[in-house]
Amino acid sequence: MPAREKAAIVADWLPRYTGMPLDEFGDYVLLTNFKAYLEAFASDFDCEVRGRDRPMQAATNADGLTMVNFGIGTSNAATITDLLTAIDPAGVLFLGKCGGLKHSTEIGHFILPIAAIRGEGTSDDYFPPEVPALPSFKLHKFVSEKIVERGMEYRTGVVYTTNRRVWEHDAAFLERLRRLTALAIDMETATFFIVAHANQIPHGALLLVSDTPYLLEGIKSEESDTVVTRDWSRVHLELGIEAMTDIANDGESIRHFTF
Repeated sequence: MPAREKAAIVADWLPRYTGMPLDEFGDYVLLTNFKAYLEAFASDFDCEVRGRDRPMQAATNADGLTMVNFGIGTSNAATITDLLTAIDPAGVLFLGKCGGLKHSTEIGHFILPIAAIRGEGTSDDYFPPEVPALPSFKLHKFVSEKIVERGMEYRTGVVYTTNRRVWEHDAAFLERLRRLTALAIDMETATFFIVAHANQIPHGALLLVSDTPYLLEGIKSEESDTVVTRDWSRVHLELGIEAMTDIANDGESIRHFTF
């Protein structure tokens, strides 16, 4: 039996996963894995949240900017990035949290990763391990300008992406992270970068340092995550909205050349 074409699959699955019809998606997309971000976005712009009964939720404001809450982990990151090919987005920015692995990455710092180490395995289904996980330079340049305009600092460096959740107790894994000299660790960035690259989607990530797992007292807890959400998540969301809205209005293409 012949395989169904990918275009037909994603055109059916994107609305099925999010509850949002294809014609309601905007050209520019913010991705997050936090329900609170999506609810704040919908409240700010008085737009409907689609897919409350679905695996993912989405909302689009009057400016045509869409936000999707896709959940946590590499599998979900790959899935939503594949499904977004149904709308051929002009740009996608991931707003995620990460664990800082250096003394220079304190809680509340923002990170614009220049690359991500593919420690998760999911991205191997898309490209050989030798292919680096990189963002689209023009998109990151635009986001960095928005941060500077607010008089804020950010860090650049390499993020390690893993599909492990509970690893903070593992001394051998912590030592490996130290030897890799990664700036931070998360569960989505490398996968998102690689799958977006495979699908020729302009992409980037603005990460918020939410914990410092190299320190015993810095391991994330319910209490510490509540503080991060209270003190920094709002500006994180605002930066993403401003960057993607202004990119859309500016009209400058952020697509890479096709090789």
